[in-house]
Amino acid sequence: MHISWKRSGTNYKIAGVLGGIAEHFGWNANVLRVLWLLLTITPAFPGVIIYLVLWLLMEKPDQYIS
Repeated sequence: MHISWKRSGTNYKIAGVLGGIAEHFGWNANVLRVLWLLLTITPAFPGVIIYLVLWLLMEKPDQYIS
């Protein structure tokens, strides 16, 4: 099962998950990364697990550009 969002091939730090979400919604990827980091360090938010699940579910980018 995949979701229709694609990981980013140009705006990525690890796998392009947050960059892909930011591109899909037209958000700033750096702001999204900071919010994800803040939510991940709080005890009640399993940010790493959600990131890994999204990594598996999101479609691969056409190509990675470094």
